[in-house]
Amino acid sequence: MPLIKVQSSVANPEKADIESLLTTLSAKVAKHFSKPESYVMTIFESDISMTFGGTFEPVCYIEVKNIGTMNSNQTKAMSEDFCQTIEDKLGINANRIYIEFTDAQRHLWGWNKTTFG
Repeated sequence: MPLIKVQSSVANPEKADIESLLTTLSAKVAKHFSKPESYVMTIFESDISMTFGGTFEPVCYIEVKNIGTMNSNQTKAMSEDFCQTIEDKLGINANRIYIEFTDAQRHLWGWNKTTFG
């Protein structure tokens, strides 16, 4: 049920680098939400035309969704952790990363022919 989706202007990263990023983020998301990693989905999209601050320097947008309510301490910790991971893995400066955190209602999240609500 936790989901992290990363969209970046970085063009054509190596497949191994993408897989490393996704598995790292999957483990981190599971830890932050104290949920089994078997429920975590990760998505990466590269080479997306994006600007930030009016420039085309490397940029990243991240969506984090989870069933339940995220508090400000959680989102601050995740922001620090995920921005550092993106800096390390993709070389994008943290000041060029936006993260959107979204709480999902159980009945609005489907899986395995049903919902969590």
